[in-house]
Amino acid sequence: MKLGKALLVSAFLTAVVLPASAQDNFITVASTTSTQDSGLFGHILPLFKARTGIDVKVIAQGTGQALDTARRGDADVVFVHARAAEEKFLAEGFGVKRFDVMYNDFVLIGPKNDPAQLAGGQDVVAALRRLYEKTQPFVSRGDKSGTHQAELDLWKVAGLDPAATKPSWYREIGQGMGAALNTASAMGAYVLADRGTWLGFKNKEALKIVVEGDRRMFNQYGIMLVNPAKHSHVKAQLGQTFVNWIVSQEGQDAIRSYKIMGEQLFFPNATATTL
Repeated sequence: MKLGKALLVSAFLTAVVLPASAQDNFITVASTTSTQDSGLFGHILPLFKARTGIDVKVIAQGTGQALDTARRGDADVVFVHARAAEEKFLAEGFGVKRFDVMYNDFVLIGPKNDPAQLAGGQDVVAALRRLYEKTQPFVSRGDKSGTHQAELDLWKVAGLDPAATKPSWYREIGQGMGAALNTASAMGAYVLADRGTWLGFKNKEALKIVVEGDRRMFNQYGIMLVNPAKHSHVKAQLGQTFVNWIVSQEGQDAIRSYKIMGEQLFFPNATATTL
């Protein structure tokens, strides 16, 4: 009997102290399509695995969908970019602590011939008002993503709400950033995109940046461990290892080093940790 108890205690301590088995040595990260489509994860995840031995399975969705995935307990970590939605997620008790990770910006993309004559502008709100007045085709992701929310917020600042009135020139597609850019290319339409996905986008021939540099297009990303108190199966230790690495100097350097054609896509700022 004593031997049996000793073996049970030993097995328990082994499970706690030693790394998870190869089968369990992975986490699920619910993230945005921009971190996936831009190629960032393809760059940093092999570095993370080399350091820790932990595999990362990414569920790439709009931010709203990613947060809902985490609410259901179907992810260990969320890595998204919609601050108000992230704060709500935390207030509901689904996240442990939020950390700033990196930022880039949004850009307004349009057809090469730029029928609304927006090219070179830096005022995105004025540009949206002009598109509204000229009834120029506009593609909205319409998927509750961080980019979609940013677009809606900018329309709101402009005093307009095409998502509610649904004019014929405003097309909601309910898909990710790559699909939205492809749709804009096919339609000769305008679209709001995150710069990272735009730089990684291959089908640029018919499109160009028409408005950039407006401070209202700042795009902050954050990361959170899903609260194991809500979902006991969350891999808290492995998930926190990923969070810690992302905000460490090594993780931040990995993000900083990711470039396309010499251009940096994301700018790490994890020293500004909050909540």
